[in-house]
Amino acid sequence: MDDLIDLESLPVEQLIEMIREKTGAGVNLSFPGKVLARQIGRRVRPRNQRTVKSLSAGDEHGRARNVLLEGDNLQALASLYRERGQVDMILTDPPYNTGGDFRYNDKWDKDPNDPDMGEFVGSDDPARHTKWMKFMYPRLQMMKAMLKPTGVLAICIDSRELFHLGQMLDELFHEDNRLAIINWQKITSPKNHDQGVSTATEYVLIYAKDEDKVRTGRLPRSEKTASGYVNPDSDPLGAWAPSDSTLMGASTHPGQVYGIQNPFTGKLHYPQEGRCWRNERAKMKAAAEAWGAEYEDRDLDDGLRPALVIKGARNPLTRDYSKDPAVRAAKKLALERRKAGSWPRYFWRNDRSRNPGHGELRYKTYLSDVEVGVVPTTYWASDEEFEVAEIDTVSWPHPQSGTSETGKSELNAVVGRGHGFDTVKPLQLMEKIISLWCPPGGLVLDPFAGSGTTGHAVLDLNKATGSDRRFILIEQGRPDNGDSYARTLTVDRLRRVIDGDWSKGAHEPLGGGFTFKKLEKKVDAKTLLLMERDEMIDTVIASHSSTGSRRRAVLIPVVDADEEPYAYLVAKNAANEGIFLVWSGADSNTDLTEEVYEEIAEEAEAAKLSDVYHVYSRRNLIVTDDVVWYQIPDRILSDFGLDVRSEPFTEEV
Repeated sequence: MDDLIDLESLPVEQLIEMIREKTGAGVNLSFPGKVLARQIGRRVRPRNQRTVKSLSAGDEHGRARNVLLEGDNLQALASLYRERGQVDMILTDPPYNTGGDFRYNDKWDKDPNDPDMGEFVGSDDPARHTKWMKFMYPRLQMMKAMLKPTGVLAICIDSRELFHLGQMLDELFHEDNRLAIINWQKITSPKNHDQGVSTATEYVLIYAKDEDKVRTGRLPRSEKTASGYVNPDSDPLGAWAPSDSTLMGASTHPGQVYGIQNPFTGKLHYPQEGRCWRNERAKMKAAAEAWGAEYEDRDLDDGLRPALVIKGARNPLTRDYSKDPAVRAAKKLALERRKAGSWPRYFWRNDRSRNPGHGELRYKTYLSDVEVGVVPTTYWASDEEFEVAEIDTVSWPHPQSGTSETGKSELNAVVGRGHGFDTVKPLQLMEKIISLWCPPGGLVLDPFAGSGTTGHAVLDLNKATGSDRRFILIEQGRPDNGDSYARTLTVDRLRRVIDGDWSKGAHEPLGGGFTFKKLEKKVDAKTLLLMERDEMIDTVIASHSSTGSRRRAVLIPVVDADEEPYAYLVAKNAANEGIFLVWSGADSNTDLTEEVYEEIAEEAEAAKLSDVYHVYSRRNLIVTDDVVWYQIPDRILSDFGLDVRSEPFTEEV
């Protein structure tokens, strides 16, 4: 518990959560400043987003869908309120705490809106791990809030903070929602300067918002994979491969943990530790009886649920089951069934001496079931080594994921050398993760965009597969050194791959586009009412499309290139309805009057828009059915998730 925190100031739900942590079963994460870190996400202020047209690129469709946002990622996540709960996948590569790669400002403990970026945390700082966790915890909270119920977080890390990050994610997302810990090979040969064991791999932690709602995609099948499917029993359903007859989940499905007697040998078989049978008891009993013998439930006093035992057989735990008459009869029936071909879906495989049916119980996976692809493993190997396996196995080597050197070479090819990035994630790694956990029309968010690999990967996948994923990238860089990666390196890379204008010669353009935006003033009532018109336009566009039936509507800014800009029309939505702003500055007319309404109608007709007008103004002095009115500043504050009375966040982080 932090000495600086007054418990009386904490929300009731957080106090209840803290009590559960301290008194509940299991392992709890604790570090100095944790309570403060948990509060930061609730106290950070959203900011106005200014569009920078000169740094935007690509076609209109891409600009309307993709965003590169410059600024602090915590403030940016707070400012992206309209996307909260709408993100399909967060794929990001945060600082690894290697020394000098992230900043921490102690003032953020009391005021997360303090503009000072703080000092770089060095590798010799004794509090570096605590500061890193205090830095990451509120960002992880915000990331979770951004995800859809079906959403997935994929976060890259190395061994320095692997365990701390895993503990934070287990606490925030819960262990049951951990889909995988992917181990990918970042180098192909050991470094001679490494002390002891050469560090050749890094990790990607994959967590679901809700594991029950997530669908993991399939990887393309190689010819080698297809050749692993055979049909030794002339099954009319075609070639198949043996797979596990059990699944993880013994703790949540104790009714599916018990022994099943092998009809070929009489031996009792159990699921491995932590696993349970693939189906419920009735189906497993039917699967066993498909081999000819009749089975019965019997309590064998083994501490588990009743076993499935051959009817009339002796207790296989206390007697020599091989000489049991019931077992011998069952074996005869099973051998006849095996000889007949087209074995049941659950089958007893051969043992090492190739004795028929003497091995473990297995399950047929038909090639026709996986023609769209194969289940990925967490070890990304070459196609020659790849086999059908479950997601919770171990690692992925470089032929399937690329290496850090590959990523750096890819960046060099696009923007040239001298960019200053020594560790760049390979496109193959990022594209593979996106393909597995983001639907073809989904949204990918990267709060630590760096050189823009995630955006590049989305554009490349869209071009290669015909998908229409969109992205939001957030990057701040090191503005203290005059180097904002967002407006230099990230923009340069994305623009070059969109146009095909690589540093190393021309390449096929990927197409698409993005809008560059910059975080500026804090969003509060006072600031809003002092904004100039161009600032208010950006704020209205950012805040619109955030609630109800308007959520996720794509707004297209409207500018007449041949004449003066419209006096009121600022954007249109997908339904061809205009968004109008009555605001020329704090000291100008800010009210919707009869005269202003007539000009709005004329602008809508000139722009060939529908006769439904979405109007933002300070006051509304007319009544008409074709106007949907939004009051400034109240509606904007609400769309940013702020309470119009006290202006704290109204939604839990």
